[in-house]
Amino acid sequence: MTTTQKTEPQDVAKKTPKTASGGAPKSGAAEPVGEMRQRTEDYARLARRADAEAAVFRPRDLTGQARRLHVRSTIIEDHMVRIDQKAAGADEKFRVLSESFFSFFRGTSLLFHRDMAGEDARMPTVLCLGDVHPGNFGVMPNADNVPIFGVNDFDDVIYGPFVWDLKRGTAGFMIAAEVEGGLSRKKQRKIARHFLKGYRAGMSFFAEHNTERHVEMREDNCPDIIRPLFGKAGRSRERWLGKRYLDETGRGFRANDELTPVSSRTEEFQKLVKALAGQNGIEAGGRHGPLKVKDVAMRHGQGTASLGLPRFYVLLEGPSGDARDDIIIEFKKARRSALEGLVPAHDFDAGDQGDRIAHGQSVHLAQGDVFYGNVEIEGESFMSRERAPFRNDADLDDLSKKEWKRYAYACGHALAQAHARSDDLGQLDYDIEPAILQAMEPAKLFIDDILCFAEEAVERLRRDHAMFRRDLKLGAFEVTEKRYR
Repeated sequence: MTTTQKTEPQDVAKKTPKTASGGAPKSGAAEPVGEMRQRTEDYARLARRADAEAAVFRPRDLTGQARRLHVRSTIIEDHMVRIDQKAAGADEKFRVLSESFFSFFRGTSLLFHRDMAGEDARMPTVLCLGDVHPGNFGVMPNADNVPIFGVNDFDDVIYGPFVWDLKRGTAGFMIAAEVEGGLSRKKQRKIARHFLKGYRAGMSFFAEHNTERHVEMREDNCPDIIRPLFGKAGRSRERWLGKRYLDETGRGFRANDELTPVSSRTEEFQKLVKALAGQNGIEAGGRHGPLKVKDVAMRHGQGTASLGLPRFYVLLEGPSGDARDDIIIEFKKARRSALEGLVPAHDFDAGDQGDRIAHGQSVHLAQGDVFYGNVEIEGESFMSRERAPFRNDADLDDLSKKEWKRYAYACGHALAQAHARSDDLGQLDYDIEPAILQAMEPAKLFIDDILCFAEEAVERLRRDHAMFRRDLKLGAFEVTEKRYR
């Protein structure tokens, strides 16, 4: 087997430039580990080698202390900015990751996908969701503000082999069924199998009927297991705004542990909303109201993978003008996809940061949220979307054993539709559904291969989680790694 040190790039000693007086600097003896972009390129080279050579050494082949150092280094790298800036959300995220194995899985997508660097190059390419698990499906508004069910997190979208989403999703369902459902290993495998069967059935359906471009999973046509998630569809927007967001006057955001009003930035965000409306063809009037910004607030403590990243809520005046139907637009700092540089080489480009995320939503969802887009704030890319009173996802800990299977099947079907749209609204220039169905044959063998991969990944991640918890107690994530002369 071919091995390479680039699988886990090491910090190497280097000469420090001398000062004007000829001596070494007395301060700054330690400097941050190389740029994240350099590390990404290190792994991109590994991914290219995996495609070109018969066998390569990947991070998942590391064991013991070597694996522990890899886990530590990868998590520090993924949170480098948040750690250096002493972001409160970074400490909160590490606490969340420590307390729950499922949260650890959700919050360490980079660690998971580096173990797959360059794999599955022969498989058909789609616009991958990138972070598939039971919590990333749910009910959200479409372009007409009608609630629909589907994939709902596009932060990691990227073109890559369709099986990458199936591998991540299968592992995610196994871990969630264990942690949230308290189910045995045998039942976890059955649930994950239903996810894969739902995907295959969905892909077969869209190959035959070619309806993926326009069909939506609504309350009137969704599976019974999904219907309860539409329960918030009739929720009063006025009550939702008053209970969670608006101050007593109704003219701005309240201040609490989740929201910090920054009303002085209203004019700045008014320009951003105008630019977003221009990008997406949103016209003033109708349900969008005058597109007038009433207030701006910083939002704290939201998400799992994105905890600690800057996030703003912008309050738009609703059509009535009396705060009953105001609109909230979220602007969240966009990060690079965890799969960047790791997927096998292909001819498709989803864009960068916020543009990439907006592209993912426009491809994956029929008639999606019109406020999805990309703006620049203080020189950095931010994605945008509408918050809605009926956004909802499944309460996984309330699902029965049978409901877990039905929910997994429905999610597999929804993911199949997202992938099937890669050739309708994405960049693929050939019919993707027949290619995927052919690549999944023989079906029993394909499903067993994915299940075996996921079982190994889950056990590896379980050990990684124990290493992470030990390192967290020892202060490993309080500062970024340095290299010394």
